[in-house]
Order: sequence, then structure tokens, then C-alpha cells
Amino acid sequence: MSNLNPILLSETIQLAVAPVFLLTAVAGMIGALTQRLARVIDRSRALQVEILYESTQPIKPSIRKLYDEELVKLSQRALLVNTSMVFLVLCAIQIALTILELFLGETSDGKLTNPTIVLYTFVGGVVSFVLALIFLLIEVLIASYSVRMRLPKKSMDD
Repeated sequence: MSNLNPILLSETIQLAVAPVFLLTAVAGMIGALTQRLARVIDRSRALQVEILYESTQPIKPSIRKLYDEELVKLSQRALLVNTSMVFLVLCAIQIALTILELFLGETSDGKLTNPTIVLYTFVGGVVSFVLALIFLLIEVLIASYSVRMRLPKKSMDD
């Protein structure tokens, strides 16, 4: 390993660093998902406080029903965000392993790595990234369809 050609080493680093751009995208998405989850948690807590203090400040049955429905949607959204986060972390791990395998494979004349493993970790990382995007899309759709653009119809118990 002491007789490494500087040009070869430079090319090796370039090859191994290329997947880092995917890691950058993953880090950005993790930040965005963290923000989405924080908003879901904050809204859920606000609704729970309203329900908790219902004995001092009565809530109309129609409003209580809306709160309960919203809590169900918030729970679904939190599950989807967490699922997306799991896939992003799996993606990051697999891409990091790919980078490590590429670097070790190039610097050890291929003695320390198996090209098939590099293929599997890279493809696994990309598939995990795509799954994370799909779960994020579903969460965003649920969030946008949950927003009421008009007042709810008056019910008989108001």
C-alpha cells in the first residue's frame, strides 16, 4: 500500500466520492422530514391540549369530531414520515458502504472488495432513496388533502 501512484489515488478518491452527492441529497431530505415531523407533533400536542381541557372549555361535538379525525391523519402522517426516515437512513448506510468498498477496492488492487457487493449496496441505496421519496409523497398528499379549504357543514348538534 506504500507504493500507491498519486494519479491512481486521485482517480480512486474521485470515484469513491461520486456517491457522496447522493448522501448530500439524503441529508437535505432528513432535514426536511425532521421539520415535517416536528410540525405534525406540534399540531398533535395542540389538539391534545384542547381535548384535555374540554372539561373547563366545552368543545362542540362537531368540532371534537374534527379534532379526532385530524389526530388520526396526524398519526398517519407521522408514521409515513418515520418510514421515509428509515429508508433514508438505510440509503445513507448503503451509500457510505459503497464509498468505502470503492475506495478499498481501488487502493488494495481489488483484494479487499467484491464488485457484486458494490453493486448491491449502491442499488440498495438508490432503491431505499426511491422508497423514501414515495413515502414522503404519500405524506404530502395526505397533508394537503387534510387541509379544509371551506368551512365544515353545520351539523344538528351545534
